[in-house]
Amino acid sequence: MTMLPLATVIASPAFPRAVSSYTDGEGAGLWTTLAGRVVAEPFNLVATVIFLLAILHTFFAGAIRHQAHLIEERHASRLRERRENAGNDKASDRNGDGVPDEVSFPGQVLHFLGEIEVVFGLWAVVLGVAIALHAGVGTAIGYVSGVNYTEPLFVFIIMAMAAARPVIDLAGAGLRRVAALGGGTPFAWWAALLVLTPILGSFITEPAAMTVGALLLARRFYAYQPSVRLRYATIGLLFVNISVGGTLTHFAAPPVLMVAAPWGWGLAHMALNFGWKAVVGIVVATALYGCIFRRELVVLAKRAPEANDADEAGRAPVPAWVTGVHLGFLAWTVWAAHYPVLFIGGFLFFVAFLQATAHHQTRLELRGPLLVGFFLAGLVIHGGLQGWWIAPVLSGLAPTALFWGATLLTAFNDNAAITYLATLVPGFSDAAKYAVVAGAVAGGGLTVIANAPNPAGLSVLQRFFPEGFSPVKLAAAALLPTLVMAACFLLL
Repeated sequence: MTMLPLATVIASPAFPRAVSSYTDGEGAGLWTTLAGRVVAEPFNLVATVIFLLAILHTFFAGAIRHQAHLIEERHASRLRERRENAGNDKASDRNGDGVPDEVSFPGQVLHFLGEIEVVFGLWAVVLGVAIALHAGVGTAIGYVSGVNYTEPLFVFIIMAMAAARPVIDLAGAGLRRVAALGGGTPFAWWAALLVLTPILGSFITEPAAMTVGALLLARRFYAYQPSVRLRYATIGLLFVNISVGGTLTHFAAPPVLMVAAPWGWGLAHMALNFGWKAVVGIVVATALYGCIFRRELVVLAKRAPEANDADEAGRAPVPAWVTGVHLGFLAWTVWAAHYPVLFIGGFLFFVAFLQATAHHQTRLELRGPLLVGFFLAGLVIHGGLQGWWIAPVLSGLAPTALFWGATLLTAFNDNAAITYLATLVPGFSDAAKYAVVAGAVAGGGLTVIANAPNPAGLSVLQRFFPEGFSPVKLAAAALLPTLVMAACFLLL
């Protein structure tokens, strides 16, 4: 059998159909427009149904993980009983059906299916099969190969770099001085991290700020075992604050990056129209949650272990030149964010430097960043087929309705995809442009998929939700800060 060259396989009719190619009726309503587009291209409905199933999967991920724990506990109990009965005979380490006792295959499969980070990648496989059945294998390969994976790659690399010891130690030292003003208590750390880290995101990018903030929250706050309610309130507030915190500049927040060049938005425009409002919202939302949970936040200080810095004790400080080189690698990656060849090349040099200075480093952790990159790659594969319905929704709304529409849509689709599609809508007024971006960043904390850095934060903090992470509880926790941000963007 002769294999066709890959270029020949990929060569296929344009897919998906361009949004501009639809001939919607003059003055047609939204539902009429959407129905007409489904008739013109029936696969639109198939792709959106698969996307909705993936979203539903994220809501059941916690329950799936819980079931996995139950299966593994029962498996471990049966294993202990057999070993006790057999007198620890190693020959009895297999059950009757030949499955190794040490690992429960059904439990591991459910664990995998319950990882939120793998959901969209799994359903991307289903989508790829559907495209192949609909339009052929060549079209499926061409579509998946043609998707822009720059953002997933960038987030993967910036997460790995930001989690390095020199960066975390530098950020921790600066925040320690701020927290010291409040006595260095968990409450003081909580407030400092939730206010300052998101604002820092405007300069080191939101994914990097999320990584730093989540790692320090894990060490300085979550380690003290707050209540479930406060755990969700904190991660919801973190997600919302990070989403808006990157709007002081035009290069740090993914949804802003999508519109900055097409609409000519620079540093001054972002700071004057978005940034200062975001800072006000971050302070107000954090203060509100601080008041609501004040009693518990104060009590946490009594639970705090005296040797809070035990993990840092006995380690020599990182030399300033090593930290400086790390910051240089971060700066290079941020500068080259649109050019994967450059920032991937820089990452390879970063890994080499890490090895050369291993005595000042911690182990390079790639599992979390890799899962987050996989999550975002799956999301952009699905998102590329949702423009047929998102664009008409955005173009048919007045500015205020557009703000709330963008906020709601962001909860079910990456906010960068929402703003990107807005750049394709002809004749957008300045008020409409402001509304769609403000709504997209305001709603960026409602779900894990709403903002690209959110999966990065969840990958770090998920271990503090052993009962399984609930998207419903996250949405409820993020609702108040989202409304605060909305008020700031609409009223200030």
